[in-house]
Amino acid sequence: MSKTVVAIIGSPNVGKSTIFNRILGDRRAIVDNEAGITRDRLYGTATWRGKSFTLIDTGGIELANRPFQEQIRMQANIAIEEADIILFVTDGQVGVTSDDQMVSRMLHKVKKPVLLLVNKIDEGLQASNAAEFYKLGLGEPIPVSGSHGVGIGDVLDRVIDLLNDEEQTEQEDAITFCLIGRPNVGKSSLTNAILSEERVIVSDISGTTRDSIDTPFTKDGVDYIVIDTAGLKKKGKIYEAIDKYSAIRALKAIERSEIVLLVLDGAVGITEQDKHVVQYATDLHKAIIIVVNKWDLVDKDTNTMSSFEKTIRKEYKFLDYAPIIFLSALTKRRVNTLYDALKLVHEAYHTRIKTSLLNDVIQEAQVMNQAPDFNGGRLKIYFATQVLTAPPTIALSVNDPEFMHFSYQRYLENRLRDTFNFEGTPIKITLKKHRK
Repeated sequence: MSKTVVAIIGSPNVGKSTIFNRILGDRRAIVDNEAGITRDRLYGTATWRGKSFTLIDTGGIELANRPFQEQIRMQANIAIEEADIILFVTDGQVGVTSDDQMVSRMLHKVKKPVLLLVNKIDEGLQASNAAEFYKLGLGEPIPVSGSHGVGIGDVLDRVIDLLNDEEQTEQEDAITFCLIGRPNVGKSSLTNAILSEERVIVSDISGTTRDSIDTPFTKDGVDYIVIDTAGLKKKGKIYEAIDKYSAIRALKAIERSEIVLLVLDGAVGITEQDKHVVQYATDLHKAIIIVVNKWDLVDKDTNTMSSFEKTIRKEYKFLDYAPIIFLSALTKRRVNTLYDALKLVHEAYHTRIKTSLLNDVIQEAQVMNQAPDFNGGRLKIYFATQVLTAPPTIALSVNDPEFMHFSYQRYLENRLRDTFNFEGTPIKITLKKHRK
């Protein structure tokens, strides 16, 4: 049984994202005084009284014809459809608004439990402000303060009481991956193509996606979680506070992922910014797949793909282990090739090698190519063992770690890749001095 889904709905700037973060105990959603910051649905897992549920944050719904409002309403409607329980958030300091009345009319058509939260109510006299919200006809208003945590426990108690008693299971074996890249390379379009639905807002305006969006799905019996991220910019070019928040969210998305899809724009080619973006993933030792998007816009002949691949290998010499996928999110051509790559790379990322086989390869490598003299000595490897997976981490017991030249370490890594499936995954090699 999948987790119960709880959606947070309301008009702009009523504190939905603050409540979302408060419930999760994590600053997953961007919180700012500027109305309309949250556009897409954000997903998170919350736990209360030993039970867990999926929490969705949504963009603010309003009557005014503001940018992206049509898409925001669509996202909110999808969240309402997905939800088992709805938290309708209002602003107790402002009172009932025409936007609140519009949202309440939407919710009256839904045959699902709705909890009416009157936010920004701290203590004392302000609590009486909540009574005004009875007129919305959605039951007893619950006074809360997302900023201070007042009343949130009461809300969660009611949520848990509404949860069904069936056993809930987590997607512990799901292949978790995220999409990174500079702005406007088509990450959101690719996410939609993967999910075969309008799960995230797509726009030609650079920087549309500001948050990281976690979406679980199943394909051919395999569970996945895809995380779409805001386009990463060079640190020196992050001027606005929202861009800074988005970069932090992207970093967190990479941390939560096992596999990172580096999305490039096939029509534009490789830029310096593309090289910078992937450093976040390599620093965290994540498995990587290089995805060339917008391939439908490229004038092609029989050598175009191989030529572009050679350019990628030249520009990304440190990613020579990463598979390259050419596709078009717009036409969905070759999108299915991603799934085979994801499964192969996921298996490689979790590969564990028998100690005996590992030592056979390492000893044979030493026989075939002896280590060079370096730092006043020659490296000798006595024993090898794999100590971790995700990524595969090999510990070498040697005469002196100072004798290891980087080129020889690279040689050993290549020998391992020639022998075992390490497609798409980095290999960490650690050294320790052999005790006689």
